[in-house]
Amino acid sequence: MNSSNLNISNELPLPSGKCIRDTSITQVVFPCLYTLLFTVGLTLNCLAAWIFFRIPNSTTFVIYLKNVVVADLLMTATMAIKTISDSGLGSWKLKVFVCRYSAVVFYMTMYINIILLGLISLDRCLKIAKPFGRAFIQNTTFGKVLTVLIWALMFFITGLPNMILTNKTPSASVKKCSSLKGPLGLKWHEAVNYLCQIIFWTVLALIAICYTFISKKVYESYKNSRRNDKTTTRKTKARVFIVVAVFFICFGPFHFMRVPYTLSQTGTLSDCRAQNMLYVAKESTMWLSATNTCLDPLIYIFLCKVFRKILFNTLRFKPNTVQTNETQTNAEENAMQ
Repeated sequence: MNSSNLNISNELPLPSGKCIRDTSITQVVFPCLYTLLFTVGLTLNCLAAWIFFRIPNSTTFVIYLKNVVVADLLMTATMAIKTISDSGLGSWKLKVFVCRYSAVVFYMTMYINIILLGLISLDRCLKIAKPFGRAFIQNTTFGKVLTVLIWALMFFITGLPNMILTNKTPSASVKKCSSLKGPLGLKWHEAVNYLCQIIFWTVLALIAICYTFISKKVYESYKNSRRNDKTTTRKTKARVFIVVAVFFICFGPFHFMRVPYTLSQTGTLSDCRAQNMLYVAKESTMWLSATNTCLDPLIYIFLCKVFRKILFNTLRFKPNTVQTNETQTNAEENAMQ
């Protein structure tokens, strides 16, 4: 691929009105970054899957975490395909495969992950609100049915239609995934993007509400028991806000710029320079979103006591934090175990 020609076309619009995408950066830098994510993410999530395989589905909390691991493993697998395609090591047919299937799975698992983290936050909030009882939505059967519905709905709304509607006859000159979509495919793609925006902001609001409530209860517990251990308080706060931190770091930037990028794909934005700038911004924030495959294991360690115990026992490492769990307040245990 001649990058110099791409740079020229980025400065001047083509006579046909089409805009050639500048992929000079994404062919070199991002494949290296995705390779790093793939290596770390695959290692961490395979270890997490092995540990969760040993944990029974005794609570909805564990069920949700197991589904997060599955979503992360699928997302990690798509990174390897994207890396080969973007670096130019594969044929143009691999690029078509990425557009039709791999990229669709990437986005689908991203939003399944987002929904599941919202459910985890709600589950922790209900646990601290009713420490000695269970709401019906904390029933394990309900959790299993709900997760199956989430996977099915996301597949049949965001996954399968985008795969089917990427139906134009491909050629070796394919550069943009949107060029493989017909008018209906572009409209569906745009609608799905707006739906995913709604999902993200709804879940983010839910997480903020839930963890505000949790942090308030934890603070009240320390205040009532007159515990002044500042080190323990800092650790508690870090654990409480780990989900919120993952959301802001991984998913916030991507969703701020996804709407303008979608508009550029569907033909609303005609300026070639702006389209290429949005493309680079989208790729950068998408990589940041993909880092959740490496950060989610931190959530398992901080929030799941059983996972933490098996991990430390496997590594034959017993830190003081494990020994002091028995002396923590009931509010902290309910919120973070």
